[in-house]
Amino acid sequence: MIAEMIDAVFGCRHSRFSFPVTIRGAARRPQAAALTGTYVACLECGKEFPYDWQEMKVITSPAERSEYMAALTTKEAA
Repeated sequence: MIAEMIDAVFGCRHSRFSFPVTIRGAARRPQAAALTGTYVACLECGKEFPYDWQEMKVITSPAERSEYMAALTTKEAA
């Protein structure tokens, strides 16, 4: 938690990302791709983030992850 606070104050702003990468088959799936199957990496610090192809946006915060999961369950229920 302390590391997250220090990173928020002095860390990377995550303003530049790689092109989205989708993992297929039995290849090793990074943790960032576990949520959507697709991820991007910050070109400045290397941190990986889930990427949503339908919305064409990076999912960076825990709140966005919760919204994404809620939207998935709503779509599956319909």
